[in-house]
Amino acid sequence: MKTTTDEAIANKKIKKSSWKTAWSHSKFRIKTILGLIFMISILIFFPGFLASIELRDGIVLNDWFLKILPAYDVSIPIFIILYSISVLGFIRIYQNASIGIMAIWGFSLLFTARIITIALVPLNTPNDFIMLVDPASVVFYGSNTITKDLFFSGHTATLFFSALCFEKKTDKIVTFILTFIIGFLLLVQRAHYTIDILGALVFSYCCWYLAKKITKYKTKSSELFEIEMSGI
Repeated sequence: MKTTTDEAIANKKIKKSSWKTAWSHSKFRIKTILGLIFMISILIFFPGFLASIELRDGIVLNDWFLKILPAYDVSIPIFIILYSISVLGFIRIYQNASIGIMAIWGFSLLFTARIITIALVPLNTPNDFIMLVDPASVVFYGSNTITKDLFFSGHTATLFFSALCFEKKTDKIVTFILTFIIGFLLLVQRAHYTIDILGALVFSYCCWYLAKKITKYKTKSSELFEIEMSGI
């Protein structure tokens, strides 16, 4: 009975844990460091990979949903939404170490999943494609002219994964709503196919679930330390 009570108390505390408190646990430090090494390695590899993808030819899908949508340049609202949630995410990561370690592992897994799916599914941009203007693409992609990183949508996946990780109910609801708005706007922009948006939801959930399993563990009795994300 005492063990169960200790676990409940520890889980409640770690969900509100500061980085200083969490860092005092060796298992948290090890998993955080390994996650950062994983993430940095992926980020170093990603720009070169995308550059090679731009050189290959792909197919143009017959997307019936795109045919009924008007095409407009909606770059500005897309990136207002994306950067707003990114800022909120950094704030929540600063406030809560459990969200931080989930973000490190989850986004590393998302980048890995995108590398695999983009490599396996060669696509050209939809008809009436409108270039997204994204100043941050130079930082993450090494270029602002990347167009063939289609399946699956990184923008949609980022927001959906963030919504899954957020702890506060308001954060989750707003981000879930914005996920579907940005998915729709990406279709209007002709930056993605419908399957890219739907695939992003599936892969981001899978990466969130796997990251949750990776970052979850226990120590002995009273020193129980578990990154438990079931409420996030």
